[in-house]
Amino acid sequence: MPRYLTMVRIDETNAPAEGPSEGLMQRMGALIEEMTKAGVLLDTAGLTPTAQGKRVRYEKGEITVTDGPFTESKEVVGGYAILQTKDEAECLEWTKRFLRVHEEHWTVTSEVRQIMEG
Repeated sequence: MPRYLTMVRIDETNAPAEGPSEGLMQRMGALIEEMTKAGVLLDTAGLTPTAQGKRVRYEKGEITVTDGPFTESKEVVGGYAILQTKDEAECLEWTKRFLRVHEEHWTVTSEVRQIMEG
């Protein structure tokens, strides 16, 4: 069965300063439990804010390291999940369910990409 990486993108400038609500965390926890029991969810995690990150770039034989935050980025990867489903359609259904657990004031985008095997 194919595996998919879903990169959860958020707009850090519009995310609540206090972070996710308790209700959101409970709904997300319930969905994660359901996905795990269904054998679909292989791994998932949230990421620290970009202010705590580094960007490493290789260009023209040189490596540079830039400290966050990355102000030129409107949407940043806030988390990820690795899903294994029978096909892309099933992966998209689980991804839509994940997005729906968020309150309306959130703007969340999930980029879904199949993982190349072999």
